[in-house]
Amino acid sequence: MGYARYIGAFLGFINTHSFLGVLIGFGIGYLFDRLTAPPQVVPKPEDIERLRAQQRDSFLHALMVLSAHVIQADGKIMHSEMEHVRSFLRNSFGEAVAAQGNDTLLRLFEFHKQNGERVWQDYIRRACYDLVSRMEAPVRLQLLAYLCDIAKADGKLDEREVNALKEMATYLGFTTDTIDAMLHLGGESLDDAYAVLGINKNATDDEVRKAYKRMVLQHHSDKVATLGEDVKAAATKKMQEINEAKRRIYEARGMK
Repeated sequence: MGYARYIGAFLGFINTHSFLGVLIGFGIGYLFDRLTAPPQVVPKPEDIERLRAQQRDSFLHALMVLSAHVIQADGKIMHSEMEHVRSFLRNSFGEAVAAQGNDTLLRLFEFHKQNGERVWQDYIRRACYDLVSRMEAPVRLQLLAYLCDIAKADGKLDEREVNALKEMATYLGFTTDTIDAMLHLGGESLDDAYAVLGINKNATDDEVRKAYKRMVLQHHSDKVATLGEDVKAAATKKMQEINEAKRRIYEARGMK
């Protein structure tokens, strides 16, 4: 695996100080790895810049496709969810890109309306598979967390939104339990704690320990240490919430 994608991710973070900047930087770096990999001839600088621009735009478009899918999953386009995406883009790249992202979302809503559910579902699958080809698993986990935040932006979760998130999770290479865990992170009940670890109350103590270890391996901040401090901070926060879920379960069971 080449190093350019991680350099790109680092530069994306330095230039935008944002999670989305890291994702786009990572995607651009991935393209550079492919462009410069032997035995291909190294392209001219102007060709690389042109292809980078194309890659950046297609990468951002794929993110907006997934965002649009969450926003309209419940049959309603909520201002709070739209504003969550606009704010995300505004804080990452400025007002111009936020406006561009908003226009892209509106065009995607119209595309869905004009072409129907079957075409839209195929569009979602292709967008997810495209992102899988560009992003390592730890980064895709952060993307899923971003999508979960969109769904929660209006203060409630519709079953159709949860189903859409689980659908995209499978396309992105994860199980549906990943979404259940993310949606219960930060919850205060014992039920939330079990959901975070992806197990039920009837699990044995040994199953609890194994589930916790599995979550640590998946979410530990060291997995994203090369992708910028904001991504690492997000992973650290999730790990703290996983540890809190473990603490509540261990305490309830008298485990050590």
